[in-house]
Amino acid sequence: MASKDRDVLPETVKPVHYAVELFDLELGGAFSYQGTVKIEVNIKNAVEEIMLNTHQLDISSAEIVGGKSASKISYDEKSQRTTLAFEEAVEVSPNAVIHLKFSGTMNNSMAGFYRSKYKPTITPAKSVPMDGDSHCMFSTQFESGDARRAFPCFDEPNLKATFDVSIEIPEDLIALSNMPEKEVNPSKNGRKVVTFERTPVMSTYLLAWAFGDFEYVEDFTQRKYNGKSLQLRVSTTRGLKEQGRFALDNCHQVVDYFSQIFKIDYPLPKIDLLAVHEFSHGAMENWGLITYRTTAVLFDEEQSDAKYKNRVAYIVAHELAHQWFGNLVTMDWWNELWLNEGFATWVGWLAVNHLYPDHEVWSQFVTEAVQTAQNLDSLRASHPIEVPVKDAMEVEQIFDAISYLKGSSVIRMLSGHLGVETFLEGVAAYLKLHKYGNATTNDLWAALSKASGKNVNEFMDPWIRKIGYPVLTIAEEPGQIGVRQSRFLSTGEVKPKDDETLWWIPLGLKTDPKATGAATSALTIKEDTLHNVDETFYKLNSDQIGFYRTNYPPARLEKLGADRQKLSVEDKIGLVADAAALAVAGQGTTPGLLALVEKFNDEANKAVWSQIAASLGNIRSIFADNEAVTAGLKSFTLRLVAPATEKIGWEFAPNENYLTGQLRALLLSTAGNAGHEKTISEAQRRFKAYQSGDRKAVHPSLRLAIFSIVVREGGKSGYRAIRDEYMSTTSIDGKETCLIALGNVQSTSLVNDFLDFQFSDKVAIQDLHTGSVSLAANSKVRNDLWKYVKEYWSAVHKKLSVNSVVTDRYLKMTLSKFASHEVEQDIAAFFKDKDTKGFDRGLSQVSDTVSANASYKQRDELQVQEWLKAHGYA
Repeated sequence: MASKDRDVLPETVKPVHYAVELFDLELGGAFSYQGTVKIEVNIKNAVEEIMLNTHQLDISSAEIVGGKSASKISYDEKSQRTTLAFEEAVEVSPNAVIHLKFSGTMNNSMAGFYRSKYKPTITPAKSVPMDGDSHCMFSTQFESGDARRAFPCFDEPNLKATFDVSIEIPEDLIALSNMPEKEVNPSKNGRKVVTFERTPVMSTYLLAWAFGDFEYVEDFTQRKYNGKSLQLRVSTTRGLKEQGRFALDNCHQVVDYFSQIFKIDYPLPKIDLLAVHEFSHGAMENWGLITYRTTAVLFDEEQSDAKYKNRVAYIVAHELAHQWFGNLVTMDWWNELWLNEGFATWVGWLAVNHLYPDHEVWSQFVTEAVQTAQNLDSLRASHPIEVPVKDAMEVEQIFDAISYLKGSSVIRMLSGHLGVETFLEGVAAYLKLHKYGNATTNDLWAALSKASGKNVNEFMDPWIRKIGYPVLTIAEEPGQIGVRQSRFLSTGEVKPKDDETLWWIPLGLKTDPKATGAATSALTIKEDTLHNVDETFYKLNSDQIGFYRTNYPPARLEKLGADRQKLSVEDKIGLVADAAALAVAGQGTTPGLLALVEKFNDEANKAVWSQIAASLGNIRSIFADNEAVTAGLKSFTLRLVAPATEKIGWEFAPNENYLTGQLRALLLSTAGNAGHEKTISEAQRRFKAYQSGDRKAVHPSLRLAIFSIVVREGGKSGYRAIRDEYMSTTSIDGKETCLIALGNVQSTSLVNDFLDFQFSDKVAIQDLHTGSVSLAANSKVRNDLWKYVKEYWSAVHKKLSVNSVVTDRYLKMTLSKFASHEVEQDIAAFFKDKDTKGFDRGLSQVSDTVSANASYKQRDELQVQEWLKAHGYA
């Protein structure tokens, strides 16, 4: 059945309950399995056909229990639907049961019921199967539309049901699912059948099971749930469980925190967190059995880079937020994916801020989440937060910075306007009203409107349903300022049809503490004038709560730089980021940005430096073809970061603040990349000592900075040393770190060698983008990367296309750094005659980005060169 914007199953048959049994698992060879599913359904009208979802399954028989068998079973691959035809109509029944027998494959595509390869750290259980020379664990990934790859089902988010799961596995392995184990019974050939308790009513995409050579660490919540503490476990393959303790410690605190702020206790009897060795995304919120890629849940206090601690804390919180927002209450259809992801992102940061106030996570949010979202949303090829989705196959491309990061940024803006407590009151009411059901964006707005007494729908509607965001242009007159809103595009060419949206914009006017003047208000019309503004100091968008950019007159921008001590950390980040984005779009200038940034050489905050490094890195990347500008920008960067780098030094003090350690890593990395000789020679000295057996010579948090310098400065021997490190590292994040470092190679031959290495079996498919993104950021060799992709496209595509997420991510992230109209045209021409389903949206975004970069380069190149010369940098 098709509604206006979605292609969905007919409404005549609705699932109520599934009993899934999996057996005769072939652990090796083709990795096939057999299954049966009994689906209790409500048949609302007599039907001669029943349609459900399957993908890569063979159905051998289908019958209505106590009735007829299907006379014909037909499959439509395009829609991933199987039709069961009956010779006589199946009568209306509130509880008919469809019994299907089927077989499937435990694939290696990170989707459906799949296998992950790994190298055990200690001797594994006897029955752990091998795939080539690696061992295997097994798990599921069903979001968005891959439950249908594992068993026949009605695979749509609003067709909720309960589930019974049983699985036959070897006696010496462990099985997990959403619910606790109900019973274990012996089976044939040294196997056992593990049966789990029935789940609550939930969507198919949240069902999960896993089995393997697992062990766990365990803890219990302080809060009581139904009179007792909740059991929490982090499970890993044997030998890694101790690295799950940090996630476990976060987990029990976050579950209690969310139960308190959402005013609904976590509803299941347990939570398992499982580390999965091959994983397409970062993590998946399956109810009661949350799965993660290893770097998102494991942390080794001795060997891991401290930045992964921050990542683990956030991702654990994000997935736990989904247990309420997404699992208990689910979006009605995929067009409202942002309801799940935008909210979980915001509240995940809220929880990390609650646990680690000294990490200053909201400033990190502004540099990472807000800027990433604004960069994507400044393209014509962006999309609204809420976007029409025809079917589950289309949804993968919107698991992007708009759904997650723009979604969470506008929630931060809204919660800032309503007040966080009022906002959470509304959220709690929304969850209570819709629990175990489905809801829409308008349902959330209704609950928030009731809690706040404001018409939330009215002022939030354009933010959710329209593409893009505004720039606020400031005009100054004595005692007053004019503000005008218009759509911001990084290409700069805003046509009237691009600029039809009128946004509600919280102005957040910040003035000097001693000054009197305009109160905080919102701009709801195209332009307005703010009177009685004290001109000695003012800044709009206080703490960067609003999702927009601000374009100040050049003299005001310079004055704000001089007055930066009056600004919050978030204000400083916003000032630099806005100036950089406006320069790209031609609404500001690169000299204006450089003059602003030049003042920040005494800055002490990690997040501010992070934004400065990102903005300067982008400028250096775009003007990389001009040798004079490249030399000048290198000199500019060096003069800017050298004092702070030399001041912070190499040594980590005992009990040092987390952010100080992260700032050290950033400054040493930036200084090394800009050719700071003291940093380069010390990095090389430390690596030599490390190679000679002094493992403490390279602090885990400085591995990336040091390894990158070794590769950049060390030619073939440096490259080989870090490639060997990749092969031998036992650190969970070590392989990721080495791949990023290896992207710093300086010659075509090493680029080709590294890409051959990446596309060999030595690099997991989930990590294919990691090294290539680093090559793309390396202006010296990015053309070689594109040449390689073109020349070996059939092999590259074959490797990437096992999973559409992997292909889309790889192309989007590796091709968008160019700043040439010729390259943009070459990319378009190359893909013109190819099937780009699953990554077409990503290619449009690449085209827009490269085009904006190229126009920016043409426009600003000469004036940047002149400014650098005039200021003694070139």
